[in-house]
Amino acid sequence: MSELQDLSALIRANTPLIVIETQDEGRVVELFRQTLMHVWRALHRWSITEGLRRIDMDKEDDAIGPPDASSALQMIRQAEQRGIYLLLDFHPYLGYASHQRALRDLVQRRHCEAHVLVLVGAKVELPAELEALATRFNPRLPDLNALLKMLREEAATYARENGGKRVEVDNEAVQLILRNLRGLSMVDARRIARQLIFADGALSQDDLPQLARLKFELLNRAGHLHYEYDTTRFADVAGANRLKRWVNQRRSIFLGGSAGTAGLDPPKGMLLLGVQGCGKSMLAKATAAGFGVPLLRLDFGSLYDKYHGETEKNLRQALASAEQLAPCVLWIDEIEKGLASGGEDGGVSRRVLGFLLTWLAERKEPVFIVATANQVHELPAELLRKGRFDEIFFVDLPDANTRVELLRLHLGRRQLNADDFALPALAAASDGFSGAEIEQAVVSGLYAAHAEERVLDTDLLMQEIRNSRPLSVLMAEQVTALREWARGRTVSADG
Repeated sequence: MSELQDLSALIRANTPLIVIETQDEGRVVELFRQTLMHVWRALHRWSITEGLRRIDMDKEDDAIGPPDASSALQMIRQAEQRGIYLLLDFHPYLGYASHQRALRDLVQRRHCEAHVLVLVGAKVELPAELEALATRFNPRLPDLNALLKMLREEAATYARENGGKRVEVDNEAVQLILRNLRGLSMVDARRIARQLIFADGALSQDDLPQLARLKFELLNRAGHLHYEYDTTRFADVAGANRLKRWVNQRRSIFLGGSAGTAGLDPPKGMLLLGVQGCGKSMLAKATAAGFGVPLLRLDFGSLYDKYHGETEKNLRQALASAEQLAPCVLWIDEIEKGLASGGEDGGVSRRVLGFLLTWLAERKEPVFIVATANQVHELPAELLRKGRFDEIFFVDLPDANTRVELLRLHLGRRQLNADDFALPALAAASDGFSGAEIEQAVVSGLYAAHAEERVLDTDLLMQEIRNSRPLSVLMAEQVTALREWARGRTVSADG
């Protein structure tokens, strides 16, 4: 059934109390006007600023009584003709016992006509006594046709305000913009579309990053997700060749470009385990760039709340926001810190894990998960079983060839010619170094060269490498145990 049919059915059934949560009051009023073509009732609207008005005529009536809530409820009770009453932002007045009682009398049809009362507001919280009597109706979000009509209206508005200048339109970009606006209310979608159009008088591919940022800021009011503006390319990440091929093979399927390919499910995500500093975070960022979609980072620490049930609620809101921003990559950094098993938190971690596992199995939107972890022994077994992620990759310490590549990358980023350095010798000396430690050796070498007022060369960089003690030496037992655990249990990111 359509949205209009659903609402008409509620009115035909004389539903006594309907609750609608929305920011778009105008659309709700228009929707009720349309229902009068299918089931006729006198239609009224009340607000504290305008009072009670009849609005089913060609011209709205003047207020038919004082604007206060008590008078409005009394007039509805005395009405001799059953009607529909849209009460805008009425719920705050239900804090008064007299208003609550009067509304309950109307809902239970005590000495009054069978009216349909509709509470409309951005967020409507009712006392338990009234919640049990209410039917909540959720307006459907606009479809592609409605969004396209809205874009045309905003383009026409731009032309009127700019001397008839037409909006430059890239049809392919418009389709992508429409796809990204899905999941938003019409009010929010119109606000974003207006910003895109009025910024430069065009709708083009250049608008897509700005659209992603605006949509993220709109949906992430709770602040549990972080929009990662700075991603990186796979070409800027040394090693991990097998992982790079794996992502590239799945790109078209994830984006829906190969829809209909028999037997291929959209990729769900991957878990990256490994030694600290070996590039798991960079690979998460590069995966988003590889897919060509926004990257969101979920901070588990911001989810936790001292009040019962709030942590799980925060997780639900964060994942729902990620789904509305799809297609995207959701990066859960150091996932073990949020899911470590134990009974010291009153079972919060277990409930969070349960909800996350259910969402991983049942989500429908293209949200690709990249979870990273350093302490694999703290991960719950339920998360590691096959099916939770498409693959579990281990990001190991770089081999000699990868260390050469890392040295070349970090020297090049600092405007140094890598060919002036003895890279194979430096790579051999940095055996056991992580990528982060190799970068830090280059940085330390530059500081030393600056202090000595000389140019960084192989000898100075070699000296910094030999003076460093990598994590594989400082925590040799833990690193060795991790590498031993990963052998045979995970897939090497390189290869």
